[in-house]
Amino acid sequence: MKKNVFLLIFIISSFVCKAQTDARIYEIIDKVSEEQIKNDIIKLANFGTRNTFSDTISNKRGIGAARRWIKNEFDVISKNCNTCLEVFYQKDFVTTNDGERVPKDTWIVNVVAIQRGTKYPNRFIIMSGDIDSRNSDTMDYTGDAPGANDNASGMAGTIEAARVLSQYQFESSIIYVGLSGEEQGLFGGKGLAEFAKKNNWEIIGVLNNDMIGNIEGVNGVIDNRSFRIFSEPTPANESERTRNLRRFYGGEVDGNSRQLARYVEKITKTYMPEMNPMLIYRLDRFGRGGHHRPFNDLGFAGIRIMETNENYNRQHQNLRTENGIKYGDVFEGVNFGYAKKLTAVNAINLASLAWAPPAPTNVLIGGIVEPNVKLRWKKSDDSSIIGYKIYWRNTTAPQWEFSRFVGNVDNFELDGIVIDNYFFGVAAIGKNGHESVVVFPEDIIRDTFRKR
Repeated sequence: MKKNVFLLIFIISSFVCKAQTDARIYEIIDKVSEEQIKNDIIKLANFGTRNTFSDTISNKRGIGAARRWIKNEFDVISKNCNTCLEVFYQKDFVTTNDGERVPKDTWIVNVVAIQRGTKYPNRFIIMSGDIDSRNSDTMDYTGDAPGANDNASGMAGTIEAARVLSQYQFESSIIYVGLSGEEQGLFGGKGLAEFAKKNNWEIIGVLNNDMIGNIEGVNGVIDNRSFRIFSEPTPANESERTRNLRRFYGGEVDGNSRQLARYVEKITKTYMPEMNPMLIYRLDRFGRGGHHRPFNDLGFAGIRIMETNENYNRQHQNLRTENGIKYGDVFEGVNFGYAKKLTAVNAINLASLAWAPPAPTNVLIGGIVEPNVKLRWKKSDDSSIIGYKIYWRNTTAPQWEFSRFVGNVDNFELDGIVIDNYFFGVAAIGKNGHESVVVFPEDIIRDTFRKR
């Protein structure tokens, strides 16, 4: 009997080792269209301005025309996939009392498209792009602000991801969304985050795409392979108790957003090894912000995906030429092939997460003054889970270094691994080979348990 158990574990472990890649993921990469992304970026830039407070009546100019066009694109995609998308506007009203960058009262309108999961319709992974644009003066809502890279690139990538992934079915739901009011105070993200909390959405993570089309930095560096993944270290709304425990147990860089960032880096390196993802241990660029932050504020995992080398001559600039230098965010400054690559990065991570089983919950750790580390977690009742994998790394390592598949159990003891010297986490593994995000232990085991 004992031999049979060991044989079963060996067979399962061999399966997990072999199921490193999914052919469908490579198929998704190939389906992302550079030409379609290019056309969509040009279309969005040609609305003249998409300033949050610009014209909402015209069909040719302003944010109203832009968001109606985006909704129509989602509607067309939904029609082509037998109404697989739920498309709607989500909006909130802001007044001049809501911030210094609000020149008049207006509706902040987001365009949302939900692709429901077959097994977990209320569990979501979100890809977002910003609809709005601005020129040098954010209060100028009539002047031209084409916003080709910032952020028609991220919005076009989001639409293209919907086009591609709508051809597949997933266990969990995917949301593709165009967010408004980013330049005036992250209003769109705040509104959708609060909407998600009010409706009890279970959010696996938010992939915020803001500027994914520039390869020529203002510093002269040209690079079409690397990109940045920004993530905050720990949840902004964590309890005082959790914060105090960290002094003794560690985990200063192991919040849910940081685990999501590590996941994106790992999936990208697995399926797109030509790309060079950079984990940036910051919420966002120095002193700046993006639309993942309002989700982080409420405790949801969220990261920012963007180009490595920014060109400030093309950001937040009136269209002009001075001393031979062209200023302005026009489509000629966008590298559409690079935007395709980062769109593919998003698409494969959305798919991997949506095909993955639920992550373990209530992960606990023990092994103080002992030669072995002990981990315990709550298993999911999902029959597609083949087992669980324990990850660990040196305390100074940015990414998980070591792992062990331990079977479909709810606890395990790693012999000879001292708790003091490493950080640990646990992920669920599906029969299809896809893994959940790694979950860092939330507390210590306060009793002993028998090794299985």
